[in-house]
Amino acid sequence: MLKINEIFKDIQGESSYIGLPTVFVRFTGCNLRCTYCDTVYAYYEGKDLHLKDIISQIGEYNCPLVEITGGEPLLQKDVYRLIDGLLKRDNKILIETNGSVDIRGVDERVIRIMDIKCPDSGMSGEMKWENLGYLRGTDEVKFVVSSRRDYEWSINIMKEYSLEGRLTVLISPAYGVIEPKKVAKWILNDQPEIRFQPQLHRYIWGAAERDKVKGK
Repeated sequence: MLKINEIFKDIQGESSYIGLPTVFVRFTGCNLRCTYCDTVYAYYEGKDLHLKDIISQIGEYNCPLVEITGGEPLLQKDVYRLIDGLLKRDNKILIETNGSVDIRGVDERVIRIMDIKCPDSGMSGEMKWENLGYLRGTDEVKFVVSSRRDYEWSINIMKEYSLEGRLTVLISPAYGVIEPKKVAKWILNDQPEIRFQPQLHRYIWGAAERDKVKGK
């Protein structure tokens, strides 16, 4: 049994897979409380589902790309059984994790997208920094920035952990907090080897993302 908040099909709004139709499996529960969180409803809301029912619901969408997200999916140990089941169906799997939980147990065929929490998130002190050493070239890291301070901090972390050129690095302006063009100008000026990434799903559906007609 896994506690699941929602399963839905949508346009991928983040990562280098942005723009692709994706089935999202949102897990209930998170150990962090970021200031800009747009899925606070996933902290507690959800229902217990059998593994076979989750995989069946995913299969109904007939979509090869699946993202496991949250909340924080790695808090539920049976997530690994779900991953195994999806790999047997030949799904391409992304898993989004907040960086505070050990990522080593995730199958190497899964693309791990790790959110590195910046200072303005209020959660940078919760990062499990050794995770950065476990990342593979197929993995991705994401910085959600709310200010110039966050941006400069992100660049420093990128350099300190030799992320630039080793894997895909994404910088995303926090939706509704900072103007995207400010962050874009900083990147254009500094020319770091990173990908500017607006939260596409927020621009499609707006701030009330939860009220969208998901995949229908």
